[in-house]
Amino acid sequence: MSAAPDAAPTDATHQFALLRQRRFGPFFWTLFCGAANDNLFKFALTVLVTYQVSIDWLAPSLAGLVIGAVFILPFLLLSATSGQLADKYDPVAMMRWVKNFEIAIMALAAWGFASQHVATLLGCIFLMGVHSTLFGPVKFAYLPRVLSAPELTGGNGMVEMGTFVAILLGNVAGGLLVALPEVGTTSVSLACLALAALGRFASGFIPQGRAVAPLLRINWNPLSETWRNLHLARANPGVFHTLLGISWMWFFGAIFLSQFPSFAKEVLHGDAHVASLLLVLFSIGIGTGALLCERLSRGQVEIGLVPLGALGMSVFCIDLYFAVRHLPDALPMDASTFVSQAAHWRVMADLALMSLFTGLYSVPMYAWVQLTSHQDHCARLIAATNILNALFMIASALIAGALLSAGLTIAEVMLCTGVANAGVTGAIFWLQPNYLRRFVTWLSARA
Repeated sequence: MSAAPDAAPTDATHQFALLRQRRFGPFFWTLFCGAANDNLFKFALTVLVTYQVSIDWLAPSLAGLVIGAVFILPFLLLSATSGQLADKYDPVAMMRWVKNFEIAIMALAAWGFASQHVATLLGCIFLMGVHSTLFGPVKFAYLPRVLSAPELTGGNGMVEMGTFVAILLGNVAGGLLVALPEVGTTSVSLACLALAALGRFASGFIPQGRAVAPLLRINWNPLSETWRNLHLARANPGVFHTLLGISWMWFFGAIFLSQFPSFAKEVLHGDAHVASLLLVLFSIGIGTGALLCERLSRGQVEIGLVPLGALGMSVFCIDLYFAVRHLPDALPMDASTFVSQAAHWRVMADLALMSLFTGLYSVPMYAWVQLTSHQDHCARLIAATNILNALFMIASALIAGALLSAGLTIAEVMLCTGVANAGVTGAIFWLQPNYLRRFVTWLSARA
Protein backbone atom coordinates (compact mmCIF):
# COMPACT_ATOMS: atom_id res chain seq x y z
CA MET A 1 0.00 0.00 0.00
CA SER A 2 1.42 3.34 -0.99
CA ALA A 3 1.54 6.09 1.60
CA ALA A 4 0.35 9.52 0.57
CA PRO A 5 2.65 12.32 1.66
CA ASP A 6 1.47 14.93 4.13
CA ALA A 7 2.76 17.70 1.92
CA ALA A 8 2.73 16.88 -1.76
CA PRO A 9 4.93 18.85 -4.12
CA THR A 10 3.43 21.35 -6.53
CA ASP A 11 5.62 20.20 -9.40
CA ALA A 12 8.19 17.61 -10.32
CA THR A 13 11.09 18.07 -7.92
CA HIS A 14 14.69 17.22 -8.65
CA GLN A 15 16.50 15.62 -5.73
CA PHE A 16 18.83 18.61 -5.17
CA ALA A 17 15.87 20.99 -5.34
CA LEU A 18 14.48 19.18 -2.30
CA LEU A 19 17.19 20.83 -0.22
CA ARG A 20 15.51 24.18 -0.81
CA GLN A 21 12.16 22.95 0.45
CA ARG A 22 11.22 23.13 4.11
CA ARG A 23 9.75 19.63 4.16
CA PHE A 24 13.16 18.12 3.28
CA GLY A 25 16.04 20.61 3.65
CA PRO A 26 16.00 21.03 7.47
CA PHE A 27 15.46 17.28 7.86
CA PHE A 28 18.49 16.56 5.65
CA TRP A 29 20.78 18.87 7.62
CA THR A 30 19.48 17.46 10.90
CA LEU A 31 20.47 13.91 9.96
CA PHE A 32 23.72 15.14 8.33
CA CYS A 33 24.87 16.81 11.54
CA GLY A 34 23.91 13.73 13.57
CA ALA A 35 25.84 11.29 11.34
CA ALA A 36 28.88 13.59 11.26
CA ASN A 37 28.81 13.93 15.06
CA ASP A 38 28.54 10.17 15.62
CA ASN A 39 31.64 9.51 13.55
CA LEU A 40 33.68 12.50 14.68
CA PHE A 41 33.19 11.44 18.30
CA LYS A 42 33.79 7.72 17.68
CA PHE A 43 36.94 8.21 15.62
CA ALA A 44 38.40 10.86 17.93
CA LEU A 45 37.92 8.54 20.91
CA THR A 46 39.47 5.65 18.99
CA VAL A 47 42.56 7.72 18.19
CA LEU A 48 42.73 8.99 21.77
CA VAL A 49 42.68 5.49 23.28
CA THR A 50 44.98 4.04 20.61
CA TYR A 51 47.70 6.68 20.63
CA GLN A 52 47.38 9.15 23.51
CA VAL A 53 45.87 7.60 26.65
CA SER A 54 47.13 4.36 28.17
CA ILE A 55 44.64 2.38 30.27
CA ASP A 56 45.08 -1.07 31.75
CA TRP A 57 41.66 -2.50 30.94
CA LEU A 58 41.51 -1.62 27.21
CA ALA A 59 44.34 -2.58 24.88
CA PRO A 60 44.97 -0.06 22.05
CA SER A 61 44.63 -2.84 19.46
CA LEU A 62 41.08 -3.55 20.67
CA ALA A 63 39.94 0.07 21.00
CA GLY A 64 38.25 0.31 17.60
CA LEU A 65 36.50 -3.03 18.02
CA VAL A 66 35.22 -2.25 21.53
CA ILE A 67 34.02 1.25 20.59
CA GLY A 68 32.22 -0.11 17.53
CA ALA A 69 30.59 -2.88 19.55
CA VAL A 70 29.42 -0.47 22.29
CA PHE A 71 27.94 1.85 19.65
CA ILE A 72 26.03 -0.90 17.83
CA LEU A 73 24.69 -2.61 20.98
CA PRO A 74 21.66 -0.26 21.32
CA PHE A 75 20.56 -1.18 17.79
CA LEU A 76 20.06 -4.74 18.99
CA LEU A 77 18.49 -3.80 22.32
CA LEU A 78 16.31 -0.80 21.51
CA SER A 79 15.43 -0.78 17.80
CA ALA A 80 12.09 -2.47 18.44
CA THR A 81 11.17 0.12 21.07
CA SER A 82 12.27 3.02 18.88
CA GLY A 83 10.11 1.75 16.02
CA GLN A 84 7.04 1.82 18.28
CA LEU A 85 7.84 5.34 19.50
CA ALA A 86 8.23 6.59 15.92
CA ASP A 87 4.78 5.22 15.00
CA LYS A 88 3.04 6.39 18.18
CA TYR A 89 4.36 9.95 18.35
CA ASP A 90 4.85 12.82 15.94
CA PRO A 91 8.16 12.04 14.16
CA VAL A 92 9.20 15.69 14.08
CA ALA A 93 8.74 16.02 17.84
CA MET A 94 10.76 12.80 18.21
CA MET A 95 13.60 14.27 16.11
CA ARG A 96 13.74 17.38 18.26
CA TRP A 97 13.72 15.35 21.46
CA VAL A 98 16.54 13.16 20.14
CA LYS A 99 18.56 16.26 19.21
CA ASN A 100 18.11 17.66 22.75
CA PHE A 101 19.34 14.31 24.05
CA GLU A 102 22.39 14.55 21.77
CA ILE A 103 23.35 17.95 23.21
CA ALA A 104 23.20 16.50 26.74
CA ILE A 105 25.37 13.53 25.69
CA MET A 106 27.97 15.83 24.14
CA ALA A 107 28.06 17.99 27.28
CA LEU A 108 28.86 14.86 29.31
CA ALA A 109 31.43 13.81 26.70
CA ALA A 110 33.10 17.22 26.99
CA TRP A 111 33.66 16.53 30.70
CA GLY A 112 34.96 13.06 29.82
CA PHE A 113 37.48 14.48 27.35
CA ALA A 114 38.58 17.20 29.79
CA SER A 115 39.23 14.63 32.53
CA GLN A 116 40.30 11.88 30.08
CA HIS A 117 37.82 9.57 31.79
CA VAL A 118 37.58 6.80 29.20
CA ALA A 119 34.79 4.91 30.97
CA THR A 120 32.57 8.00 30.78
CA LEU A 121 33.43 8.45 27.12
CA LEU A 122 32.52 4.82 26.40
CA GLY A 123 29.22 5.44 28.19
CA CYS A 124 28.68 8.41 25.87
CA ILE A 125 29.42 6.16 22.87
CA PHE A 126 26.62 3.86 24.09
CA LEU A 127 24.29 6.86 24.52
CA MET A 128 25.12 8.07 21.01
CA GLY A 129 24.20 4.59 19.83
CA VAL A 130 20.86 5.05 21.62
CA HIS A 131 20.53 8.44 19.88
CA SER A 132 21.09 6.87 16.45
CA THR A 133 18.80 3.94 17.26
CA LEU A 134 15.96 6.33 18.11
CA PHE A 135 16.60 8.49 15.06
CA GLY A 136 16.80 5.67 12.47
CA PRO A 137 13.13 4.58 12.26
CA VAL A 138 11.96 8.19 12.51
CA LYS A 139 14.26 9.15 9.64
CA PHE A 140 13.05 6.57 7.13
CA ALA A 141 9.39 6.66 8.23
CA TYR A 142 9.34 10.44 7.78
CA LEU A 143 10.22 10.38 4.07
CA PRO A 144 7.10 8.65 2.67
CA ARG A 145 4.92 11.01 4.73
CA VAL A 146 6.30 14.15 3.06
CA LEU A 147 7.53 12.95 -0.35
CA SER A 148 5.41 11.77 -3.26
CA ALA A 149 6.13 8.41 -4.91
CA PRO A 150 8.20 9.97 -7.75
CA GLU A 151 10.35 11.75 -5.15
CA LEU A 152 11.09 8.77 -2.91
CA THR A 153 14.06 7.48 -4.91
CA GLY A 154 15.68 10.92 -5.11
CA GLY A 155 14.96 11.64 -1.44
CA ASN A 156 16.46 8.34 -0.30
CA GLY A 157 19.43 8.93 -2.59
CA MET A 158 20.05 12.28 -0.94
CA VAL A 159 19.77 10.69 2.51
CA GLU A 160 22.25 7.93 1.67
CA MET A 161 24.65 10.34 -0.02
CA GLY A 162 24.44 12.74 2.92
CA THR A 163 24.98 9.95 5.43
CA PHE A 164 28.17 8.64 3.81
CA VAL A 165 29.59 12.12 3.19
CA ALA A 166 28.88 12.94 6.85
CA ILE A 167 30.60 9.71 7.93
CA LEU A 168 33.63 10.60 5.83
CA LEU A 169 33.87 14.20 7.05
CA GLY A 170 33.26 13.14 10.65
CA ASN A 171 36.09 10.60 10.56
CA VAL A 172 38.50 13.04 8.92
CA ALA A 173 37.62 15.87 11.32
CA GLY A 174 37.84 13.61 14.36
CA GLY A 175 41.30 12.39 13.42
CA LEU A 176 42.61 15.89 12.66
CA LEU A 177 41.15 17.62 15.71
CA VAL A 178 42.18 15.08 18.35
CA ALA A 179 45.76 15.17 17.01
CA LEU A 180 46.12 18.93 17.62
CA PRO A 181 48.85 19.48 20.23
CA GLU A 182 47.55 20.45 23.70
CA VAL A 183 44.07 21.46 22.50
CA GLY A 184 43.02 18.26 20.70
CA THR A 185 40.39 17.00 23.16
CA THR A 186 39.05 20.52 23.73
CA SER A 187 38.66 21.00 19.98
CA VAL A 188 36.82 17.69 19.68
CA SER A 189 34.47 18.63 22.53
CA LEU A 190 33.65 22.00 20.99
CA ALA A 191 33.11 20.48 17.54
CA CYS A 192 30.78 17.80 18.92
CA LEU A 193 28.76 20.34 20.88
CA ALA A 194 28.56 22.61 17.81
CA LEU A 195 27.32 19.79 15.56
CA ALA A 196 24.72 18.74 18.14
CA ALA A 197 23.51 22.33 18.46
CA LEU A 198 23.40 22.80 14.67
CA GLY A 199 21.37 19.60 14.33
CA ARG A 200 18.90 20.80 16.95
CA PHE A 201 18.68 24.21 15.25
CA ALA A 202 17.96 22.60 11.87
CA SER A 203 15.30 20.32 13.37
CA GLY A 204 13.40 23.40 14.54
CA PHE A 205 12.60 24.27 10.91
CA ILE A 206 11.06 20.89 10.02
CA PRO A 207 7.28 21.35 9.56
CA GLN A 208 5.21 19.86 12.34
CA GLY A 209 4.03 16.32 11.58
CA ARG A 210 1.49 13.96 13.05
CA ALA A 211 1.46 10.56 14.69
CA VAL A 212 0.24 7.70 12.48
CA ALA A 213 -0.64 5.29 15.31
CA PRO A 214 -1.33 7.41 18.41
CA LEU A 215 -3.33 4.62 20.09
CA LEU A 216 -0.45 2.13 19.85
CA ARG A 217 0.40 0.57 23.22
CA ILE A 218 4.15 0.48 23.78
CA ASN A 219 5.62 -2.90 24.61
CA TRP A 220 8.71 -2.08 26.68
CA ASN A 221 10.05 -5.64 26.59
CA PRO A 222 12.80 -5.41 23.93
CA LEU A 223 13.04 -9.17 23.38
CA SER A 224 9.34 -9.82 22.77
CA GLU A 225 8.97 -6.63 20.72
CA THR A 226 12.00 -7.51 18.61
CA TRP A 227 10.42 -10.87 17.85
CA ARG A 228 7.11 -9.13 17.08
CA ASN A 229 8.83 -6.69 14.70
CA LEU A 230 10.55 -9.49 12.84
CA HIS A 231 7.24 -11.35 12.65
CA LEU A 232 5.59 -8.20 11.29
CA ALA A 233 8.26 -7.99 8.61
CA ARG A 234 7.89 -11.68 7.70
CA ALA A 235 4.13 -11.26 7.25
CA ASN A 236 4.89 -9.70 3.85
CA PRO A 237 7.44 -11.98 2.11
CA GLY A 238 8.30 -9.34 -0.49
CA VAL A 239 9.12 -6.76 2.17
CA PHE A 240 10.97 -9.28 4.34
CA HIS A 241 13.21 -10.46 1.50
CA THR A 242 13.92 -6.83 0.66
CA LEU A 243 14.89 -6.16 4.28
CA LEU A 244 17.27 -9.11 4.10
CA GLY A 245 18.72 -7.62 0.92
CA ILE A 246 19.30 -4.29 2.69
CA SER A 247 20.96 -6.03 5.63
CA TRP A 248 23.19 -7.96 3.24
CA MET A 249 24.41 -4.64 1.86
CA TRP A 250 25.50 -3.66 5.38
CA PHE A 251 27.25 -7.03 5.76
CA PHE A 252 29.03 -6.44 2.45
CA GLY A 253 30.03 -2.87 3.31
CA ALA A 254 31.15 -3.73 6.84
CA ILE A 255 33.67 -6.25 5.47
CA PHE A 256 35.42 -3.49 3.53
CA LEU A 257 35.11 -0.67 6.06
CA SER A 258 36.57 -2.85 8.82
CA GLN A 259 39.46 -4.08 6.65
CA PHE A 260 40.55 -0.80 5.02
CA PRO A 261 43.41 -0.06 7.49
CA SER A 262 44.83 -3.59 7.24
CA PHE A 263 44.18 -3.77 3.48
CA ALA A 264 46.05 -0.49 2.97
CA LYS A 265 48.98 -1.56 5.14
CA GLU A 266 49.42 -5.26 4.36
CA VAL A 267 48.20 -5.53 0.76
CA LEU A 268 48.74 -2.09 -0.77
CA HIS A 269 51.82 -1.23 1.35
CA GLY A 270 50.44 2.21 2.15
CA ASP A 271 50.34 4.34 5.26
CA ALA A 272 47.35 5.68 7.18
CA HIS A 273 46.71 8.28 4.50
CA VAL A 274 46.22 5.51 1.94
CA ALA A 275 43.61 3.95 4.25
CA SER A 276 41.88 7.33 4.41
CA LEU A 277 42.00 7.55 0.61
CA LEU A 278 40.21 4.18 0.38
CA LEU A 279 37.51 5.49 2.73
CA VAL A 280 37.14 8.63 0.58
CA LEU A 281 36.74 6.56 -2.60
CA PHE A 282 34.23 4.25 -0.93
CA SER A 283 32.14 7.12 0.45
CA ILE A 284 32.15 9.13 -2.78
CA GLY A 285 31.28 6.01 -4.77
CA ILE A 286 28.24 5.16 -2.64
CA GLY A 287 27.10 8.78 -2.64
CA THR A 288 27.41 8.97 -6.43
CA GLY A 289 25.51 5.72 -6.93
CA ALA A 290 22.78 6.88 -4.57
CA LEU A 291 22.34 10.12 -6.51
CA LEU A 292 22.36 8.33 -9.88
CA CYS A 293 19.33 6.27 -8.86
CA GLU A 294 16.92 9.11 -9.52
CA ARG A 295 18.26 9.76 -13.03
CA LEU A 296 18.41 6.07 -13.97
CA SER A 297 14.90 5.42 -12.63
CA ARG A 298 13.48 8.63 -14.15
CA GLY A 299 11.94 9.70 -10.87
CA GLN A 300 10.22 6.40 -10.08
CA VAL A 301 10.85 3.72 -7.46
CA GLU A 302 12.65 1.31 -9.79
CA ILE A 303 13.62 -2.01 -8.19
CA GLY A 304 15.05 -3.06 -11.55
CA LEU A 305 18.20 -1.18 -10.52
CA VAL A 306 18.82 -3.62 -7.67
CA PRO A 307 20.06 -6.54 -9.86
CA LEU A 308 22.25 -4.07 -11.78
CA GLY A 309 23.76 -2.91 -8.50
CA ALA A 310 24.29 -6.47 -7.26
CA LEU A 311 26.02 -7.42 -10.52
CA GLY A 312 28.40 -4.48 -10.32
CA MET A 313 29.16 -5.17 -6.66
CA SER A 314 30.31 -8.72 -7.44
CA VAL A 315 32.15 -7.90 -10.67
CA PHE A 316 34.28 -5.11 -9.23
CA CYS A 317 34.76 -6.84 -5.87
CA ILE A 318 36.14 -9.92 -7.62
CA ASP A 319 38.24 -7.81 -9.98
CA LEU A 320 39.70 -6.01 -6.95
CA TYR A 321 41.18 -9.34 -5.87
CA PHE A 322 42.86 -9.84 -9.26
CA ALA A 323 44.05 -6.22 -9.24
CA VAL A 324 46.02 -6.67 -5.99
CA ARG A 325 47.14 -10.30 -6.11
CA HIS A 326 50.37 -9.57 -8.00
CA LEU A 327 51.30 -6.21 -6.48
CA PRO A 328 55.01 -6.29 -5.58
CA ASP A 329 56.30 -5.82 -2.06
CA ALA A 330 57.24 -2.23 -1.36
CA LEU A 331 58.21 0.13 1.42
CA PRO A 332 55.29 1.94 3.10
CA MET A 333 54.17 4.74 0.79
CA ASP A 334 52.09 7.85 1.33
CA ALA A 335 48.93 8.70 -0.59
CA SER A 336 50.64 10.80 -3.27
CA THR A 337 53.16 8.03 -4.04
CA PHE A 338 50.36 5.46 -4.07
CA VAL A 339 48.27 7.47 -6.54
CA SER A 340 51.27 8.16 -8.80
CA GLN A 341 51.75 4.46 -9.58
CA ALA A 342 49.66 3.20 -12.50
CA ALA A 343 49.37 -0.28 -10.95
CA HIS A 344 47.11 1.22 -8.27
CA TRP A 345 44.68 2.95 -10.64
CA ARG A 346 42.81 -0.29 -11.28
CA VAL A 347 42.53 -0.83 -7.51
CA MET A 348 41.05 2.64 -7.00
CA ALA A 349 38.70 2.24 -9.97
CA ASP A 350 37.47 -1.13 -8.71
CA LEU A 351 36.80 0.24 -5.24
CA ALA A 352 35.02 3.37 -6.51
CA LEU A 353 32.85 1.42 -9.00
CA MET A 354 32.04 -1.33 -6.49
CA SER A 355 30.77 1.26 -4.01
CA LEU A 356 28.89 3.14 -6.75
CA PHE A 357 26.97 -0.03 -7.61
CA THR A 358 26.35 -0.57 -3.88
CA GLY A 359 24.51 2.76 -3.89
CA LEU A 360 22.47 1.65 -6.91
CA TYR A 361 21.63 -1.56 -5.06
CA SER A 362 20.47 -0.12 -1.74
CA VAL A 363 18.51 3.07 -2.48
CA PRO A 364 15.68 1.45 -4.51
CA MET A 365 15.22 -1.16 -1.76
CA TYR A 366 14.69 1.46 0.94
CA ALA A 367 12.35 3.44 -1.32
CA TRP A 368 10.35 0.32 -2.20
CA VAL A 369 9.85 -0.64 1.46
CA GLN A 370 8.64 2.89 2.24
CA LEU A 371 6.30 2.93 -0.77
CA THR A 372 4.69 -0.47 -0.18
CA SER A 373 4.48 -0.49 3.63
CA HIS A 374 1.43 0.75 5.48
CA GLN A 375 2.08 4.07 7.22
CA ASP A 376 0.85 2.74 10.55
CA HIS A 377 3.80 0.40 10.94
CA CYS A 378 6.44 1.71 8.52
CA ALA A 379 8.70 2.83 11.40
CA ARG A 380 8.49 -0.61 13.02
CA LEU A 381 9.52 -2.23 9.74
CA ILE A 382 12.51 0.11 9.56
CA ALA A 383 13.29 -0.85 13.17
CA ALA A 384 13.23 -4.50 12.10
CA THR A 385 15.69 -3.56 9.36
CA ASN A 386 18.01 -1.96 11.91
CA ILE A 387 17.91 -5.11 14.04
CA LEU A 388 18.77 -7.25 11.02
CA ASN A 389 21.47 -4.76 9.96
CA ALA A 390 23.13 -5.00 13.37
CA LEU A 391 23.01 -8.81 13.32
CA PHE A 392 24.45 -8.94 9.80
CA MET A 393 27.26 -6.52 10.69
CA ILE A 394 28.18 -8.57 13.76
CA ALA A 395 28.10 -11.70 11.59
CA SER A 396 30.40 -10.02 9.05
CA ALA A 397 32.98 -9.31 11.75
CA LEU A 398 32.82 -12.88 13.07
CA ILE A 399 32.99 -14.49 9.62
CA ALA A 400 35.80 -12.24 8.41
CA GLY A 401 37.73 -12.96 11.61
CA ALA A 402 37.21 -16.71 11.18
CA LEU A 403 38.38 -16.63 7.56
CA LEU A 404 41.49 -14.63 8.44
CA SER A 405 42.22 -16.97 11.35
CA ALA A 406 41.88 -19.93 8.97
CA GLY A 407 44.76 -18.54 6.91
CA LEU A 408 43.03 -16.58 4.18
CA THR A 409 44.54 -13.27 3.16
CA ILE A 410 42.58 -10.02 3.26
CA ALA A 411 42.36 -10.06 -0.54
CA GLU A 412 40.98 -13.61 -0.46
CA VAL A 413 38.35 -12.57 2.11
CA MET A 414 37.26 -9.82 -0.29
CA LEU A 415 37.12 -12.36 -3.13
CA CYS A 416 34.92 -14.61 -1.01
CA THR A 417 32.68 -11.61 -0.26
CA GLY A 418 32.24 -10.88 -3.97
CA VAL A 419 31.35 -14.51 -4.72
CA ALA A 420 29.01 -14.69 -1.73
CA ASN A 421 27.31 -11.49 -2.90
CA ALA A 422 26.42 -13.17 -6.19
CA GLY A 423 24.98 -16.16 -4.32
CA VAL A 424 23.00 -14.21 -1.70
CA THR A 425 21.53 -11.64 -4.07
CA GLY A 426 20.80 -14.39 -6.61
CA ALA A 427 18.80 -16.23 -3.93
CA ILE A 428 16.85 -13.06 -3.11
CA PHE A 429 16.02 -12.51 -6.79
CA TRP A 430 14.96 -16.15 -7.11
CA LEU A 431 12.61 -15.75 -4.13
CA GLN A 432 11.35 -12.41 -5.48
CA PRO A 433 11.46 -12.64 -9.29
CA ASN A 434 9.94 -9.16 -9.63
CA TYR A 435 13.45 -7.74 -9.28
CA LEU A 436 14.68 -9.53 -12.40
CA ARG A 437 11.46 -8.84 -14.30
CA ARG A 438 11.78 -5.14 -13.59
CA PHE A 439 15.48 -5.26 -14.52
CA VAL A 440 14.62 -6.74 -17.93
CA THR A 441 11.86 -4.18 -18.40
CA TRP A 442 14.20 -1.36 -17.37
CA LEU A 443 16.86 -2.53 -19.86
CA SER A 444 14.30 -2.91 -22.64
CA ALA A 445 12.92 0.58 -22.06
CA ARG A 446 16.39 2.09 -22.42
CA ALA A 447 17.40 -0.05 -25.38
